[in-house]
Amino acid sequence: MSCLVDLPFEVPLEITAQPYSQEWYASLRAILGEGACRQLGFYALPADFRLSVVIPVYNERNTLPQLLDRVRQVPIPKEIVLVDDFSVDGTRDLLKEYEQRDWRDPMNTIRVFFHEKNRGKGAAVRTGFAETTGDAVIIQDADLEYDPAEIPRLLQPIVEDRADVVYGSRFLGDQPHRVLYFWHYLGNKFLTLLSNCFTNLNLTDMETCYKLFKRDIIDQIGPKLRQDRFGIEPEMTARIAKIKGCRTFEMSISYHGRTYDQGKKIGVRDGFKALYCIVRYGLFD
Repeated sequence: MSCLVDLPFEVPLEITAQPYSQEWYASLRAILGEGACRQLGFYALPADFRLSVVIPVYNERNTLPQLLDRVRQVPIPKEIVLVDDFSVDGTRDLLKEYEQRDWRDPMNTIRVFFHEKNRGKGAAVRTGFAETTGDAVIIQDADLEYDPAEIPRLLQPIVEDRADVVYGSRFLGDQPHRVLYFWHYLGNKFLTLLSNCFTNLNLTDMETCYKLFKRDIIDQIGPKLRQDRFGIEPEMTARIAKIKGCRTFEMSISYHGRTYDQGKKIGVRDGFKALYCIVRYGLFD
């Protein structure tokens, strides 16, 4: 029995407009309806919208080329800001090559910055924030643990003016998640709980890499950030919690975690530093 039916209208076989453009969204809305588009994460970007992607990099020579390709493939106009934190594994030479390359890519502007000594992820993030010019800013690690293909979905609440900050949570439960270290999971949940106690937010994943900010939020917290290592995560969370009227959302993301043999860097010392930062920035500016 055939499952084909005759429709009283012509269904377009191909949509050629740029994804997330007004024309692209209008075509999908005509086919699917507005409600379905919203549920599927289809929306239109404002004219001249640009997303800044800050990528702190330290000894990621093996993963950076693939990660950068994935970020560039995200069908949104982007400014990609790569900050090398004095890598010693050949990453620095690769980034110098990227800096000189003519990418001929109308969707992506690639800018590279170098630290002259190793200062930590937080310092690289702060350098990146200071150099961004986009309408929204997201942090992207260079180690392939987070999938850039999920960025458009995280951006939707900001574009629709429902959120000022969006956290991508690894623990909301409906996306693939590599099973790894129990004590890391427990430590993360404890730090998130303690952070929530000081910020009065109800986050499930304070330590997530994927934090997405509207431009005006970055302009408010960027110059105040002080932490050089992984303490930047609770510091950012505490500072956005103090912004009156700031609307913070969480959305589920997938997570493809690395082992220490594969290059994972966070350790016990960073956990104790996070404890200090939660109390320090939760109680004081």
